[in-house]
Amino acid sequence: MKEDSFKTIALDFNLLEEKEMFERAEALNNLLQKRRTVRAYSDKSVPRQIIEQCLLAANSAPSGANRQPWHFAVVSSAIKKKEIREGAEEEEREFYNTRAPQDWLKALAPLGTNANKPFLEKAPYLIVIFGQKFMTNEKGQKLKNYYVAESVGIATGLLIAALHNAGLATLTHTPAPMKFLNKILDRPNTERPIMILVVGYPEQNAQVPDITRKSLEQFTSFHDE
Repeated sequence: MKEDSFKTIALDFNLLEEKEMFERAEALNNLLQKRRTVRAYSDKSVPRQIIEQCLLAANSAPSGANRQPWHFAVVSSAIKKKEIREGAEEEEREFYNTRAPQDWLKALAPLGTNANKPFLEKAPYLIVIFGQKFMTNEKGQKLKNYYVAESVGIATGLLIAALHNAGLATLTHTPAPMKFLNKILDRPNTERPIMILVVGYPEQNAQVPDITRKSLEQFTSFHDE
């Protein structure tokens, strides 16, 4: 990416009739309402081309100064997945046994989570998402990135939506601390691991927690005047 170049091109934008706009918005809402966090995965393989297209969709996310401060480490190696599981479960045991406050454990209880994470090995893909504090321009100069957490969060949301749209299940997993991922995946210390995104097909007859989502009125306020 050229640091000091700036040019404009014509916006590629189609103005839609309001009826079609609503239909598109409703269809996407209905699709995403079916998205659920899945913890039981099949080992059925997923074509890499599908993952690549979803990653390209994620990379369309807006970012501070267009720095695109993310790196997606896509892991399908059985050896690497085993290492990641071992590292994550070590941190998770510490979390559940000593670090987690009781109110947090109480909040997690209805979801049935624990320190055992077999999905980290069984799912065909783990996508480890890193935030990049710095970038290097064409002259080799180190440049600070801006709004890294916000930018990575938007890109991750797009990735999850794209994967769901493609017919795949996902799980966001955030063992803490996560610096063991830098070592396993040979990423520089200037990158911060944000989460592990588990990707694949649900196991046959997979079960998910019986939860509800907030209504529009509960999480939205409109200020019309």
